[in-house]
Amino acid sequence: MLHVSTHLSRSVRSISSRLQCRLCWRQRRGLLTLAIETSCDDTAVAILETSEPQFTQPGYTSDSGDFVGRRSSVTATLLFNEKITARNTGLGGIHPIEALESHQANLSGLVLKAIGCLPSVNADLEGAGSKSRIFQHNDGTFRRLPDFVSVTRGPGMRSNLACGLNTAKGLSVAWQVPLVGVHHMQAHALTPRLVNALRGGQKADADKNVRTKKDAMLRPDNTSVLRPEFPFLTLLASGGHTMLLHSKGLVDHQILATTRDVAIGDALDKCGRIILPEVVKSRMKDNAYARYLSDFAFAKTDQYAMWPVPVKRKDEIGKSNNQFGWQVQAPLADTRDMAFSFTSIATSIERLFHERAGSAENRMSTEECLLFARTALGIAFEHLASRTIIALENLRAAHQDISTLVVSGGVAANGFLRHFLRAILDIRGFGHVQLLCPPPWLCTDNAAMIAWCGLEMFQAGFRSGLDIAAVRKWSMDSTAADGGILGVGGWMQPNMAI
Repeated sequence: MLHVSTHLSRSVRSISSRLQCRLCWRQRRGLLTLAIETSCDDTAVAILETSEPQFTQPGYTSDSGDFVGRRSSVTATLLFNEKITARNTGLGGIHPIEALESHQANLSGLVLKAIGCLPSVNADLEGAGSKSRIFQHNDGTFRRLPDFVSVTRGPGMRSNLACGLNTAKGLSVAWQVPLVGVHHMQAHALTPRLVNALRGGQKADADKNVRTKKDAMLRPDNTSVLRPEFPFLTLLASGGHTMLLHSKGLVDHQILATTRDVAIGDALDKCGRIILPEVVKSRMKDNAYARYLSDFAFAKTDQYAMWPVPVKRKDEIGKSNNQFGWQVQAPLADTRDMAFSFTSIATSIERLFHERAGSAENRMSTEECLLFARTALGIAFEHLASRTIIALENLRAAHQDISTLVVSGGVAANGFLRHFLRAILDIRGFGHVQLLCPPPWLCTDNAAMIAWCGLEMFQAGFRSGLDIAAVRKWSMDSTAADGGILGVGGWMQPNMAI
């Protein structure tokens, strides 16, 4: 059996009176992790390598538990990053059984392919203390073992999560390395920090989410401080989640607003199924109705300006009818309730669309159909932006000015959303707030973000026991009933032997 020496970097951290832990401070080399993501219908595997982190004197604040010591150089390189999405053909959405069967059919093959991209080493030049960290690949080369395995633990579909989790446990046991069970939404929130660490010239194929091996193996050519630095606002918008958080530290997040009904991506998918012409649907290669709806509504980026940005709060309330005699009102527009609600948008669009399509003419013009598409997107994004502006105003009133807004999740890949958020921040007096959105290939579910989140948790001293189970629902809020990220069982005390 292989034996691996961990040589862990440890430090002292105070997260809250309930979550105190003691860590040892040591310097170690850069880290290497293999990561697995199977929370929904994407089977994803990645290998991420970081350079040796350099630190100033460590210390922690007493309020948020945020790290005071700063990395003077942080770089990361993706050696492998691929995913396979379940077809869900003709099912009108994600089918749990078909997604699970896709994980079962594809995960092992992706892991095997990823192992072939682990860094090559010269066994003769490795020190005696490091030889237990290498293995001989079936192609005859010697490769470096990962320092730990990262895997999505939740939230998500429990059976799908278990498929990836069980595979990760097997690798952890076989390689005798630690395991880190990652919170899926925490990984989305930290994705801009991954982007910051990746070297500037490193790009991925936007369609396949995979780089060529030649490009992947190039060494990083820049260094930077990890950004964004805490605290910042996080807007998570996807097909399964919509929430706004005050991200104060790695595991310290406060939910400011969440959806009362369905996620924004789910509502826009429904609108797409209603609005998109049959000729467009016949050309769709997947079931990402929201994305095709946006492409239909705005064929060119200069068309974004066709949807007006509300200058003041009153412009969001009581919208007048358009030239076709109908209008959709933004949810909660006449309140300052910190909540999202998207069901009414999809319901109103469906009712009005069928009324207009079933009118005496029985045929809708292309112009009106386009307006339906722009209205669905525009009202949904106005609603997102409205609650975000209110949150910024509330924090400013409490003398907690925020300088960064992170927008992540699948819907964050939408170019119109990025345009709209930037415009409304500028108009409403928050032009100083930096808007950070990962590149589109890192907005949707992927294993690279799981690898990065696992790395940040690992460096902070957190490990998962081999007895952990998948978590279907899992809050990010440290004040929630379940205790947030660290509230679930299975976290090993950082001062325990691995």
